[in-house]
Amino acid sequence: MTDATAGDRDVVMSCRVRLARNVAGFPFVGRATHPQRREVLETIRAAAGNDEASIGLAGGRVGADAAERLAWIELASLPKRDRQLLWERHLISRQFAEGDSPRAVAITPDERFSMMVNEEDHLRLQVLRQGNQLREAFDAAMRVEAALSSRLDFSFHERWGYLTACPTNVGCGIRIGVMVHLRALRVTNEIERVKRAAKELHLAVRGFHGEGTDAAGDWFQISNQRTLGVTESGLLEEFAGRIVPAVVAYEREARRVLLEKQRTLLEDRVFRGISLLRSARLLGLDEAMKQLSSVRLGACMGLLPDVSLDTLNRLTIQLQSAHLRAQDQSIESDDDERAARARVARAALGEWP
Repeated sequence: MTDATAGDRDVVMSCRVRLARNVAGFPFVGRATHPQRREVLETIRAAAGNDEASIGLAGGRVGADAAERLAWIELASLPKRDRQLLWERHLISRQFAEGDSPRAVAITPDERFSMMVNEEDHLRLQVLRQGNQLREAFDAAMRVEAALSSRLDFSFHERWGYLTACPTNVGCGIRIGVMVHLRALRVTNEIERVKRAAKELHLAVRGFHGEGTDAAGDWFQISNQRTLGVTESGLLEEFAGRIVPAVVAYEREARRVLLEKQRTLLEDRVFRGISLLRSARLLGLDEAMKQLSSVRLGACMGLLPDVSLDTLNRLTIQLQSAHLRAQDQSIESDDDERAARARVARAALGEWP
């Protein structure tokens, strides 16, 4: 097994487990007043504490200090660009970034856990992992939920389960998902078949930044839609044991077909992509994501042995608008941003004259 395919990293870029919970005794966020939302925020923050140990995550990383602090960030006082940066890093949702009510997010130093307070629900906690580490992410999410439920009374109905603002989350309130790179399925015109199969299995297929976004660069978020009448552990077994392996197998089969039957087409797209990224002076975001997708496919299939998968994964975030502007304060116009994006890509991948 190569480094690219270890842990399914060639197809599964990252995975996420997210839980939605509401605190009993308070109106849901959509019906709460600003003072009530502020009280919810203060209640949850007091229960969660200020370090990883207080939410059951201490010792989760090699060499980590058991008392590493959580970064609590109040969104109302955060500049728009910084809110967009958190969204680009998949630490908060677009809805959360654009709101104007009392709300905050807690983030661990390694950014593998974030907890939104007063998004659509009082509490949205999520655990992120690189590659296909769903079981590890699930275990971490359950530890956090157990720690918080010992201090907070979550809204729960004996028949319906956890009560949430959106009916699609009622029940166990869990969303299990993976970010997958399905470039070969797109090239072989098989992606629509996968989407139809996902719909039949009650799965949501969304774009790079989740709900309401496009599949930029052929990155897709796939997650469960059903939460009522199922258990958290049952969903994990279905997702990790059946759904993700099937998606990975579909993409790898499409890659095999490309390599055996359409190798010239494959090589043309891969080498055009790396040539452009190594030489472009102006680079729009959509174009960058499209070319990164082709290059990533080539790197995973052994056509670009000098290109690191980790580098390509980082570039999918670093080339986003807010990240570029945070690193380069001189950017003032769209052309400035396109020039900066091209410079970052050339520096990361090896500039050609």
